[in-house]
Amino acid sequence: MSGIINSGSKALANDRISKRIKSAIRTDRIMTVVFSLVGGFFLALIIALAAYIIIKGFSGYYPGLLGFDSDGIGNQLFNTVYLVFLTLLISVPIGVLAGIYMAEYAGNGKLTKFIRISIESLSSLPSIVVGLFGYLVFILMTGMRWNLMAGSLAVSILSLPSITTTTEDSLRSLPKSLKSGSMALGATHWVTIVKVLLPACLPRIITGVILAAGRGFGEAAALLYTAGQSTHINWNNFDITSATCPFNPFRPGETLALHIWVMRTEGSLNPNSQEIADFSAAILVIMVLLFSLTARIITARISRKQLGNGKDKK
Repeated sequence: MSGIINSGSKALANDRISKRIKSAIRTDRIMTVVFSLVGGFFLALIIALAAYIIIKGFSGYYPGLLGFDSDGIGNQLFNTVYLVFLTLLISVPIGVLAGIYMAEYAGNGKLTKFIRISIESLSSLPSIVVGLFGYLVFILMTGMRWNLMAGSLAVSILSLPSITTTTEDSLRSLPKSLKSGSMALGATHWVTIVKVLLPACLPRIITGVILAAGRGFGEAAALLYTAGQSTHINWNNFDITSATCPFNPFRPGETLALHIWVMRTEGSLNPNSQEIADFSAAILVIMVLLFSLTARIITARISRKQLGNGKDKK
């Protein structure tokens, strides 16, 4: 009799477990469909927005828009690339070193918490506030005019939190065996960081660099008070100390994002302001897409090499 009762209770328990498993599987499928629809919606939205900007921009193209004179946007295009280069040159070393410090050297004391709160607060600062700060510190206090270096310093302030946070999180997410194994072989802490940990998390660090570069490409408010709205470049002048040399970082330089703003707000002075603004926006979107794709390709290649799946391994 007791055997019959036990077998019945086991059957009832198995039936409950089977129902729970089926319910979990059903819930998992439903949520998979929901999240797939959400992801597909945002992907379609991004594609539609980029396609609209690019198509509208190129539909109003006319000869001379890519020229390097006052009627083209060639100078603004160069200024944008040059400013992003200067920004990464400043923010990447500082951000990576700060991330290394937060992940490997800083403890969990009050100072570390204060630094982390400061980084989070810095990432939420409005760009117009950073622009006014840059104008006060990099322009007024130095007695200089608007220049690309001041603009790159202002954008670096906005880019540092993403690079620092990405570096710290990527280092903390690595297996502890990498660090302990390297140090067990006699490597110092710094050698372990440089030779083992950083190469292992390089693809994730590049993600932070992509975010920083995207901020530089599209920033306008912070550059309004620092980089200036004028561009006077002589492409035959390569004296870097000259105010008209294209590679002089201490000359005023209007970027594409600023140029779009100028054409939209003061476009009455130019009869083709609408076409110039639309084409500048299309070029800016294409630049960001190309930079992101190139960085992703480089990241994927580095990951394949680290995993030993590269085609060019010997």
